[in-house]
Amino acid sequence: MAALGVFGFLIFIGVGIAQAYVGFLGIEYHFGEIWGWVAIGAAFILRIMFPLTIATYFGAVDVLGWPWYGALALAAPGLLFAAPAMITAVLGTVLSKDKDAKSTIIDHDDRS
Repeated sequence: MAALGVFGFLIFIGVGIAQAYVGFLGIEYHFGEIWGWVAIGAAFILRIMFPLTIATYFGAVDVLGWPWYGALALAAPGLLFAAPAMITAVLGTVLSKDKDAKSTIIDHDDRS
């Protein structure tokens, strides 16, 4: 049973490497090699995955010649992890009851 977990881990890592490679190809095709390395660096150092995920789709469609549904299947796992995190961050900011955020309102009518 543990072998299934190891096999699943290897599949997960393999898909991640394939996404990074095809994303690099997509950015390199549209913007150049330097921006491809910048996107890889942003993904690994700053954990900004969204540009690389979108580039994975365009890399599969434009560079590899895949149909749109195949490219979407390759890029979708990245979107499935990125979208909930972005939605949670936005809702946390909008719905927070932080008193520091309210104290930053500048009222010019208030004369002390």
